[in-house]
Amino acid sequence: MNVHPSATVSKDAKLGDIEVGPCTVIGPDVRIGDGTVIGPFVVIDGHTEIGSSNRIFQFASIGSPPQDLKYKNEPTRLVIGDNNIIREHVVINPGTVTGRGVTTIGNRNMLMTGSHVAHDCIVGDEVIFANGATLAGHVTVESMAILGGLIAIHQFARIGKLAMVGGGAMVAMDVPPFAVASGDRARLYGINLIGLRRRGYTKEKILLIERAYASLSLRNMGLADAVKKVNDEFPPDPDIRHIVEFVQTSTRGVCRYRL
Repeated sequence: MNVHPSATVSKDAKLGDIEVGPCTVIGPDVRIGDGTVIGPFVVIDGHTEIGSSNRIFQFASIGSPPQDLKYKNEPTRLVIGDNNIIREHVVINPGTVTGRGVTTIGNRNMLMTGSHVAHDCIVGDEVIFANGATLAGHVTVESMAILGGLIAIHQFARIGKLAMVGGGAMVAMDVPPFAVASGDRARLYGINLIGLRRRGYTKEKILLIERAYASLSLRNMGLADAVKKVNDEFPPDPDIRHIVEFVQTSTRGVCRYRL
């Protein structure tokens, strides 16, 4: 380990071959894997597990108690995977006993300056949080989603795989996979064409997803009828099935198309 002399690192923390910058504080119940680089003035506390090869920049606060008045210092957890970039002033909180008990962040995510992941959230892999993107408690963000700057996601809402939420959006309902949403309150504006192309989706697959969303636009029929239409008219396809299952399991409701 390369730990700066001014850092305060608990003797009970379980640390791999890592680098710790000046004035950083690491608590006793923290575990960090090899290759992680932690900048100056970072606080990592609580029952926090961080994987390998992460880069954590100055002034980040990771594992501090959740911003929940019901929290009474229970030993809830925060689990972060590998190869994540966590920039300045990012705040990530552990779970609560009234929720999942754990906040989880996957691999290869980028959390830009000032973004926030609240208690009991689930973040997949390769998600991008732009500056000031914030999640309330119990939010789920599926892999490869892009969250624009200065957005707020309501508690218990979900952001689907490869969805894109535009900057400044206030998201009160679920944003389904592959969709683009923006505004206050957020509405759908079509599918994430650029994201799909960058991820190697073929023209034929993109057209199939577009057709599925045209059928699920809910302009002229209820949700159950729209889902039945997609199931009847579309060939078996894992992405189409994921869209349908996401919509069917929504508890907050799904963002509607902009009129």
